[in-house]
Amino acid sequence: MNENVKTGDFGKRLKTMLKVDARRMFTMPAVYIMLAISLVLPVLILVMTSFIGGADPTTGEAAATFTSVWQAIGSAGGNAMSMDITSMCNINLLYFLVAIFVCLFVGDDFRSGYVKNLFTVRSKKLDYVLSKTIVLFAASAGMFLLYFIGAMIGGGIAGLSFDVAAVGASAGGIVACMISKVFFALVFVSIALTLATVGKQKLWLSILGSLAAGMLLFTMIPMMTPLNAGALNVILCVLGGPIFAAGLGTVSNVILSKTSLV
Repeated sequence: MNENVKTGDFGKRLKTMLKVDARRMFTMPAVYIMLAISLVLPVLILVMTSFIGGADPTTGEAAATFTSVWQAIGSAGGNAMSMDITSMCNINLLYFLVAIFVCLFVGDDFRSGYVKNLFTVRSKKLDYVLSKTIVLFAASAGMFLLYFIGAMIGGGIAGLSFDVAAVGASAGGIVACMISKVFFALVFVSIALTLATVGKQKLWLSILGSLAAGMLLFTMIPMMTPLNAGALNVILCVLGGPIFAAGLGTVSNVILSKTSLV
């Protein structure tokens, strides 16, 4: 009976915390700025790079540019070592944007004194970490969806090919690729959340730490979420993302419990 009460209390606390976090997030201008960037960025990239053509003046070779709209989503080979414009300026840039947004959102809680007041009055630190992870993951999923829409718009404006077979992928592979990318974002959300609890009011510290960690993981993204992703990629990301988030969430909870909230 006591266990049921505790479970019910946890559910109520988490539901309340989720409502509060969602309300706070959508009153922040930063969330709308990040969502707008996610939509506009692929349009600008695809339209602007469509003007690049001819040969590279330094090498005499054909300049690398986008020939297919799907290159803005990824590559079928999952080549992590490629350094051309199509591999560097694609949807994977959003992972860094997600990390920055997490730091801005959590950092605002510490700067405003909201966190100290919250823990003093009612909330538990584990509820806070779990709620933040869920809400920020939902926001990151929205950013990836908007980027995909923006890529379709930009590809249409630039007159790029929409033929999935031309890039060695399929419609199912692209769906699996997007699902994998969305859930892989949980890794970046949890890392940034942990570093934000370390940096607290020092926003610059949490952002720099999150971007540095993101650079170390950046080469893993093409391999884990290729354009021709399959069931294995989806399983690894859908299961691995939450497991990774749970592990770092525990670390965040310990940091909040053992350190000062100011």
